[in-house]
Parts: sequence; structure tokens; C-alpha cells
Amino acid sequence: MKIKLNYGQNGLEVDLPSDNVTLIMNEPLKGLENEQASFVQSLDSPIQSKPLKELISPTDKIAIVIPDITRPFPFEKILTWLFDYLSEIPSQNFVIINGTGTHRANTDQELIQMVGKKIFNQYRIINHLCQDDSTMSLVGKAPEGHDVYFNSDYVNADKRLVLGFIEPHIVAGFSGGYKGVFPGIADLNSIGQYHRPVILADPNSKYGEMTHNPTQNILQHNGALVPVTFLINLTLNHNREITNYFCGDCLTAHLQGCDFVKNHCMFKCEHSFPIVITTNNGYPLDQNLYQCAKGLYAAKMIVKQNGLIITAAQCNDGFGNNTFKELLFSHDSPESLMKTLYEREKIECGQWVGQHFGIVHEKARVALYSDIDAQQASKAYFEPISDIAQRVQQELEHVGKDSPIAVLPEGFMTIPYIAN
Repeated sequence: MKIKLNYGQNGLEVDLPSDNVTLIMNEPLKGLENEQASFVQSLDSPIQSKPLKELISPTDKIAIVIPDITRPFPFEKILTWLFDYLSEIPSQNFVIINGTGTHRANTDQELIQMVGKKIFNQYRIINHLCQDDSTMSLVGKAPEGHDVYFNSDYVNADKRLVLGFIEPHIVAGFSGGYKGVFPGIADLNSIGQYHRPVILADPNSKYGEMTHNPTQNILQHNGALVPVTFLINLTLNHNREITNYFCGDCLTAHLQGCDFVKNHCMFKCEHSFPIVITTNNGYPLDQNLYQCAKGLYAAKMIVKQNGLIITAAQCNDGFGNNTFKELLFSHDSPESLMKTLYEREKIECGQWVGQHFGIVHEKARVALYSDIDAQQASKAYFEPISDIAQRVQQELEHVGKDSPIAVLPEGFMTIPYIAN
């Protein structure tokens, strides 16, 4: 059976040596007929909020938080339409904050790629730097009692707009909402506390769960320490077309968006699978291994114990986080890694993704098709492969030629689960 995986910018075609294949994909959604008109309507008729124009005056200093380059957000057109809508506000009154969280700062060239030359040249754009205390302001206490700091440009603004898109999230249930603020523009220590092993290991810190999710509870509390004036969230289909907008009150609009996504991204399976092929949904989400825990976690939901997960992720930017890389390389097994993480008192940037990898590797064997050097992939507990179809054939010879195979072409964009 021929399949196409979302891999890099061009995709990857694979001819699997079996027809007993379950394709796990979202119910197809059509893009909006007129994205700009629908956008303006969502600003004029928001969810549990006054229209955006009624919330902002021409003299306001406005901070706009955007996701970083690892997110497939339609930056240029949304910002262009937003600035057209707020045309009475001088460009010098805005600051665009690239909400990197703990990710690396994006280069000027990458920022131009994201927002376009016109916006890059006309508006002030800054990278959030979570480790630079000089750029932070104290905003309050987390539920656990520690101090929380946010980017000072955000804190000092008169009005704050938070942009993002809603998709399934590995531990927060769904992305979007307050997550654009926390951890997007928070300090390193607060982000580390939010990623404590005990929180990540909670069974309700998972894809699709919002009500009893301790991870989501923390980010909602911390994200609201400084009021969000207006949320601009959207949803995308597999062609990266906008399918809906959820704008207005940060919490209410986000929850409505999560319900919308949940109705189109859950996939019930009647049984587990000895072989699961997954991705991280292609560029820009598969630029580095650090991001790829998401697609692996989706596969973990339905793979048999000690089964095989094959993940296709280009990882042209390598590991994406040196602390994460060193953490994997300094332990000779997932079991050793997990032991260290649970015993460690100090939480380091990148260790939470290491924990995700450890949890996946404890359940299944994992093969990696990527640009990462084979020796380095092996040191990160992966089996490096150069031919997916050939590796599937080898596994079928071991588990039975008619064994069922699950394929997640879009990775974590569809959440599979086992019935009952």
C-alpha cells in the first residue's frame, strides 16, 4: 500500500509491503471560503468579549505575542489583516514578541520568513529570551508558590494580544489559549517547574484532556497573572488552510476552540498495533528531534507493549536543544535516564522532552528515519533506518506478515485511542 507521510517540506512517499494498514487522519475539513472576511468578523463579533476595536485606543502601547517558527501559524497574513484592522494605531505603538518559550531565538532571516519583509521592517519584533533575567518582570506566584516572571515588553504594554493556533498537545491537552503566554514568554525557572516530572507523568497530562489536566491548570493560572486583552486563535486543516477562528476572551474562546478540534481529531481504534508509523507533521514541526516527542506520543497511545514505532521526521536542525541532547547522550538506556530525572532536584531546560522520550522508549522500540547522523540517533536510543518499507518488512517477518499496521501521516494532528 502506498502512503505519503508529512515529512520536511515536500513529504515522503512509502510503498508499504502490506495492505493491512489503518490510516489515522483527521476528518477532512474545508478551509474557510474567505479567510480575511471571517477573521474580521471574529474580531468584530468575538467570544465573550467586546469587539477588538472597542478595547484599544490610538495611544495604547500594544504587545502582540506570536508563536515561534516551530509552529505552522500563518503569521504574515494574520498580522497583515490585524494591522489593517487596527490601522488607526501607529506602527511604533506595537511590539511583536516572538514567544519562543525555551526554544532558541529565531534569526532575522527566519523572522522575515515568518512575518514577511514589510512587517519585519515596519514593526518592532523581539525574540523572547527565557534565560535573560534583565528582560523579565515579576508578575506573581505560581500555584506551587514560586515567583513567575514574564517578558517586560508584554507586562509594560497597555494592551496585550495573544496569537496562536489550536492543535492537540502532548501534555497540555491542546495548544493555544494561555499557552501563548505561559510558557511562551515566561522565565526559565517557571517553565521548568511547570515541566516537573510528577506533573508530566500524571495520567491526565495528555492529548485531548482539559478538565482534569494538571498541566493545563498551571498554564491557565500562570498565563492569567497579567490580563490578556484579546485572544486570537485559529485552527488549520492538513493543507494549512484556516478552518475556524476563536477570538475574544482568552479562556472561553480557547475552550470553544478545543471542543472544535477534539471533534475532528480523535480517532477510535478497536485494538492496539504491533507496528505504528508516525511523523511530526512535516515542516516546520519536524525541524528538530526536540519537537518530535509529540508524534511519538501519539503513536504510543496505540502501539502494543514492546511493539515497533517508526517515526519519520527530517530533523534538519538536529536535536534542537543541547541540554536535551546531552541528557540523552549521558545515559546508556531510557531506564537510566528516567531514574535520573525522578531523582534530580534541579529542573533543567530540555529535560521534560527527555522524559517524554523515556516514557515512549519504555513502552516500544523506536526506529528513526531522519537527517540525523546514525551514530547520534543510536546514542539517543533510536534505531536509525534509511528505508521505512524495508524495516516494516523485517518486522512483519518477525510478528507475522498479516499483522496490522497503523499509520499517522500527520503525526499528532490526529489523536488515536483504544476503544474502552
